[in-house]
Amino acid sequence: MTAAAIVGSGPNGLAAAIRLAQAGITVTVYEANDRIGGGALTSELTVPWLLHDDCSTALPAALASPFFQSLNLERHGLRWRHAPIELAHPLLGQRTATLYRDIDETAMALGSDGERWRRLFGPLAARPEALAETSFAPLVSWPRHPIMLARLGMRALPPATMTARYFRTPQAAALFGGIAAHAFMPLTSLVSSSVGIMLGALAHAHGWPMAQGGAGALTEALAAELLSLGGRIETGVRVTRTEDLGADIVILTVPPAVALPMIGDVPRGVGRSWRRFRQGPSAYKIDLAVEGEVPWRDEESRRAGVVHVGGTMAEMRAAESAMSRGRMPERPFILTAQPHTTDPSRRVGNVVPFWLYAHVPHAWGGDETDRILSRVEEFAPGLRERIVGINVRGPAALEAHNAAYVGGDIAGGATSLRQLVMRPRLGSLGYRTGVPGVYLGGASTSPAAGVHGMSGMQAAECALRDLTR
Repeated sequence: MTAAAIVGSGPNGLAAAIRLAQAGITVTVYEANDRIGGGALTSELTVPWLLHDDCSTALPAALASPFFQSLNLERHGLRWRHAPIELAHPLLGQRTATLYRDIDETAMALGSDGERWRRLFGPLAARPEALAETSFAPLVSWPRHPIMLARLGMRALPPATMTARYFRTPQAAALFGGIAAHAFMPLTSLVSSSVGIMLGALAHAHGWPMAQGGAGALTEALAAELLSLGGRIETGVRVTRTEDLGADIVILTVPPAVALPMIGDVPRGVGRSWRRFRQGPSAYKIDLAVEGEVPWRDEESRRAGVVHVGGTMAEMRAAESAMSRGRMPERPFILTAQPHTTDPSRRVGNVVPFWLYAHVPHAWGGDETDRILSRVEEFAPGLRERIVGINVRGPAALEAHNAAYVGGDIAGGATSLRQLVMRPRLGSLGYRTGVPGVYLGGASTSPAAGVHGMSGMQAAECALRDLTR
C-alpha cells in the first residue's frame, strides 16, 4: 500500500494529509513541536485560562476555502463567529472607517465613497463560490471562471496607492490600504492591490470570522477528520532528512530554504529557482491580557473583531516602504484583533485577550515592544494601564516557535509579481521538487499565505496525479 509522510501539522499539512487519506493512502503527519497546528494554534500565553491565537486569528480564507468547505468540519465541532463590525480603521481626529460583512452597510458607512466601494467589490462578492475557486487556484492554471479571473486581475494588478486614489475620502482610502497592507510589501509596488482586493471581496462574500474557542479549533477539526480517515499524527518528531521517512510520497510544508537541506540533492534548475526565492518582511507579535476593554477612542473600534492601526494611506505607504527597505518604521503598520468581540467565551472574568503584530524588516532584531504599544495608544490611550499579562515574540522567537517562519516571515516568502507567478516555480511545478515522490505544500507555494489549506491540498493532488502516470 502507498504510504505518505507529511512534514508539518499546520492547515496545509493537515489538508494534504486529508486529501491523500481520502484517496486511500496511508498517511502519517510529523510535527516537530509537542502540539499540532502550526499557524493555527491557540495557547495560554499570558494569564491562566486566557486563550490567545499564536499566529492566525481572523480566518476569512478558512471559511472561504473550497477544500475546507467540502469537509463539513462543523460535524467535528467547528463553529464560526462574527463580530458586529468585521474591521475598523481609526483615523486620528476623523471618522473611523468600518467594514461590515454586508456590502450595503459598508457602503452606507463610507458615505460619498460608498458607491465606489460597491462597484469595486460588489461584482466579486456576488459570486462567492467563483471568487474562492479563482482566488485559491495557482496563478498559472486553466481558469474555471475566466470572467471572475479577469475581474480579479484587473483590480489586483495596480499598486495599492493607485487603487486608493479611486476613492475621495480618507476613510475609504485608508480602509482599502490597510487591507492591502496584509501583503507585507510596498503599497507602491505592482500587484500590491491584490491582497486588498481578495481579502476585501472575501469580507463581503464570507466575512472575516474567528473560530469559536480560537484558531486551534480549526486544527482540532482538521485533525479529527484525518483520524476518522485512518491517518496518524506524531508530535515531537523533527524531520531532518526526507529519505529517513521511508515513504512513497513526502510533502514538506516549509519554505525552499528549509526544504533544501532536508532533501539534499535537487535538480540544478530547481535548486536555482529555490535559491532565488526571497523571504519577506517579518512580524513582531505581542499578546496582551487586558483588564476590561481595549480603551479605543472610538466606539466602532470597540465593536470590531479586527482593528488596523495604520493611520492614513500616506502613513501606511511610508511605513511599508521603510520596512521593505530594511528600515524600522517610526510609525509601523499594526494589525490587532479582539477575539472577545466575536466570541464572548474568550473572556476570563473581566480580562480579554488582545492580539497584535507589527510589520518589521526581515529578521529584525530590535526590541520594538514600546514603539508598538505607543503607536496603539495613539488610538487607545491608557492601554498600558490595563495590561495584566504580556507575551512578546519578535522575528527570532517566531522562527523558534515555527521553523517555517524563516526570519519571522509568517507569509512564506516575499510578495511580488514574480513570486506570485513563480512560487517558487511556475504553476504546478511549484509543488514538485524534481525528486520523485517529494513535494512542497506550504505557504511558499500557490496560492501563498493564508489559512486555507489549498497549498497542501494542491500539492497532494499533484502527488496523486504523478502516481497514476
